[in-house]
Amino acid sequence: ALHDRDPDNRLIARQSRFRLDAEFVRDDALAISGLLVPTIGGSSVRPYQPPGYLVHLNFPSRDWRDEPGEDQYRRGLYTFWQRTFLHPSLLAFDASPREECSTERPRSNTPQQALTLLNDPTYVEAARVFAQCVLREGGTSSGERLAFAYRRALSRLPTEDEQRIHEGLLAAHLASYRADPAAARRLLAVGHHELAADLDVAELAAWTSVARVILNLHETITRS
Repeated sequence: ALHDRDPDNRLIARQSRFRLDAEFVRDDALAISGLLVPTIGGSSVRPYQPPGYLVHLNFPSRDWRDEPGEDQYRRGLYTFWQRTFLHPSLLAFDASPREECSTERPRSNTPQQALTLLNDPTYVEAARVFAQCVLREGGTSSGERLAFAYRRALSRLPTEDEQRIHEGLLAAHLASYRADPAAARRLLAVGHHELAADLDVAELAAWTSVARVILNLHETITRS
């Protein structure tokens, strides 16, 4: 009834939905997958970044080395900050480069954000570990596993349309990876986290594809 009376929330009777800030987008994916390390304090850390991203920085030149071990999965708050060469994932989601004072961050919706969520090693690895969790804890049928994945990521069950779309995606990718195991292994090799040796490679790769889609949903990165 309140939404009907004030659909645009001009009277500010409720909290509007908004996309998470750049650091929290990554934290959200790591938390859903179970990778997030909540340790407080300490030195800056270096998440995955494209090779050669800092090649044009001189005096002195910089060499980015991805953090090993648990430091790779610490909160985005601790990401090493290089002004003028902001971490690409943070830049894609509108983090301020800190070259000047800013009272408020913009919130854009761009193709680069979707591409980051699909292809950045952080999110591919998070999807892989999320898929492992789904296969181990989500039940035995695809329906049970999708329900588990949606509850974990979105705190709700999938609709009939969502169920149909995801099951179609799962079937297509499972057939593709069964026909090309090398492609499955290439996908599962992304990231430092140890690969599950007890799971079928093609099945895990197919569920990783489904998990990548779930982590890319607008609802997943939106605070409501």
